[in-house]
Amino acid sequence: MQLSRDDLVGAYRRMAIIRKFEERLHDEIKTGEIAGFTHLYCGQEAAAVGVCDHLDTEDLIVSTHRGHGHCIAKGCDVKGMMKEIYGRRDGLCKGRGGSMHIADLSVGMLGANGIVGAGAPQAVGAAIAAKLDGKGKVAIAFSGDGACNQGTTFEAMNLAVVVKAPAIFVFENNHYSEHTGVDYAVGTNKDIASRAEAFGMKAWRANGCDYFDTYETMRELLDYVRAGNGPAAIELDTERFYGHFEGDPQRYRGKGELDRLWEERDCLKAFRAKVSEAKLLDLKLLDEVDAEVAQLIEEAVSEARAAPAPDPAHVAEDVYVDY
Repeated sequence: MQLSRDDLVGAYRRMAIIRKFEERLHDEIKTGEIAGFTHLYCGQEAAAVGVCDHLDTEDLIVSTHRGHGHCIAKGCDVKGMMKEIYGRRDGLCKGRGGSMHIADLSVGMLGANGIVGAGAPQAVGAAIAAKLDGKGKVAIAFSGDGACNQGTTFEAMNLAVVVKAPAIFVFENNHYSEHTGVDYAVGTNKDIASRAEAFGMKAWRANGCDYFDTYETMRELLDYVRAGNGPAAIELDTERFYGHFEGDPQRYRGKGELDRLWEERDCLKAFRAKVSEAKLLDLKLLDEVDAEVAQLIEEAVSEARAAPAPDPAHVAEDVYVDY
């Protein structure tokens, strides 16, 4: 599938928004104005955007504790997200969820959560609903290499195969489960995608630091699932540039490891190089996009700081769903 010029600019813009959003949070966390833990997605932008660029608002995703990138890629309002992270009344979840619990059902974002592996069962439930609707929609569970070891993930994959649900398991292998390297935490067979294959589903693999490889591989996978073939999985080889959480000193990293990753595996740098070499986009145009994105993030932070806090009188609202 040939991407148009507008498609390419849009993809770069979404990746740039994720990068700038996370880099700004990296600085803002130090001010003490943001409560709770924050887990940044910086470095994995091509994975989220390459997957979500194929989806519409009726396709559903479930995210993780490292969910800002998934939210932005799926279409969540950036300013509403920033207000949510700042705990403000006008945040996407009225300031009650914070960084790890952003959700927006209007764009098909079912929510992030702080439990490793918890998204897979939720996504299978959503996929069963999609199958019953018969509209050809899918539900995607984003998870990392840590979640591939969770029983919830195994149970969800098995159920998805049994009921032939249009569920997609996206494993973003950034090589660290919290502070533990994948070489230690994952058994002898390091191929995470093969675990999904063992349940009887088809699995793909792609370079999660390359938008184009992720996008094309995901297109093939989605065609397969939307055709009624049941669930599928994809393992994306990617990198996390910051710590597991903000404040993580990353002493488990090897000497010079981060410098090498920033230099060799930066998905935005790779995107710029590819489109420039192929004469698809002018780098000056992408620089202009970067400037626009920087302004957007600046406005998001300013508005979040100025936004009102939640009213304690409303603390009991939205606790249960009324049918």
